[in-house]
Amino acid sequence: MNLFVSAICAVLGCFSVTTSVGQDMTAPTSLKLASKKQGAAERQTEDPELLGTLVSTHTGEHVVLDDQSPSQERFDALLADRVTGQRHPIDPRLLSMLRSLARAHPNARIEIVSGYRSEKLNEMLRKKGHHVASHSQHPLGHAVDFRVVEHETAADPRKTESELRDMGWDGGIGIYLSEGDWFTHADVGPNRRWNGL
Repeated sequence: MNLFVSAICAVLGCFSVTTSVGQDMTAPTSLKLASKKQGAAERQTEDPELLGTLVSTHTGEHVVLDDQSPSQERFDALLADRVTGQRHPIDPRLLSMLRSLARAHPNARIEIVSGYRSEKLNEMLRKKGHHVASHSQHPLGHAVDFRVVEHETAADPRKTESELRDMGWDGGIGIYLSEGDWFTHADVGPNRRWNGL
């Protein structure tokens, strides 16, 4: 090492490595340490914060909910027709809405009661007397029925409706308050509301 490099290293705290061809690979130790710290900080920011868990009430399947997961494709699979398994693209605004709700209820479980329903399943449910519209948003991939569960208690659908409107949800909202059907319906159709029985 020449005298100039030696003087700089004395000030900065360098180490020197000589390669097999005799080339001096001198670098300030402080730069090496800063680079390692920056790499560790970048790795920490790569892991998004857990918002909650999506759970299919029909299959029991659990899916992590954060700012990156599930992917839209994974969300579509989770909300597939519960009888046929048929998948349909789900409007991405529904996943965004569920993320917003999860931020308001950290680490909650969001139970998916119904997502995509084929026309056949929709008509079958309607004929059996379930509260299913003949022109439902579900066969379009435009609706999700769900409940927010914290500490093993499902939130009152009226409270969930109020939260959704406060968040600016401009689509349809139905609330179902019977013991067997305790959930909130949200869709991306026109702004309207209804009470299910």
